Amino acid sequence: MQTVLFNETIFGPVRSRRLGLSLGVNLSPRDGKVCTFDCLYCEAGYNAQGPGTTGLPARAEVARLLDERLRAMAAEGELPDVITFSGNGEPTVHPEFAAIVDDTLRARDRRCPAARVSVLCNSTMLGRPEVAEALRRVDNAILKLDSALTPTLRALDRPASPDFTAERAIALLEAFGPKAIVQTLLTRGTHDGEPVDNTTPAELDALINAYRRIRPREIMLYTIDRRTPEQSLQRIPADELREAAARISSATGIPVQVSA
Repeated sequence: MQTVLFNETIFGPVRSRRLGLSLGVNLSPRDGKVCTFDCLYCEAGYNAQGPGTTGLPARAEVARLLDERLRAMAAEGELPDVITFSGNGEPTVHPEFAAIVDDTLRARDRRCPAARVSVLCNSTMLGRPEVAEALRRVDNAILKLDSALTPTLRALDRPASPDFTAERAIALLEAFGPKAIVQTLLTRGTHDGEPVDNTTPAELDALINAYRRIRPREIMLYTIDRRTPEQSLQRIPADELREAAARISSATGIPVQVSA
């Protein structure tokens, strides 16, 4: 079984296709996975590997480690373009997520004021006011919507809650407001003998309608780039991604960034 990739609370920096030189903040355990989704394409593997033994990192430890890494990067003359909450699960499930965001913004302002703070979020926790408000304080709240059709969303993202539907995701994103950046990963393949495909005309039509409701400031359209737990999933060709992006942008008037 594919297992977690990040065994540090502060990791990298890594070169991100979408964000530039990114210093990662992992609010999940260093030796396990904690997530409200169990995506077929998650580079950290399936939730079945378990939460590990190290637990969620303490707020003070995150702040200390981040400050140490930023000081070291400054001494080396290479500060990050972005500080990104990512890692081995969903960062917004951490009980001190909002406070950690504020600590991170203060560290950014002190050590690398030109850097942006981004959060990669699967949108499941947007119904919690403290989470939504913290996400509004960062520079880039990058919020997932992989399908606007519930059967596909549940097949591809496999939310832990049986009540989490595409309509629920769209309503949460719409309520979040225009500061959202919506990220959508396109892929196709099979799982347990059943097709999984969010690239069909019907899927794109449903996404376009959802984007019109949500009115994000930007859409990020991308495809798989690394080994995935479900090995049948396909990387979508760059030309097909760009064609989908052009269709979405034309239909919605929203800028679409493509990462092929």
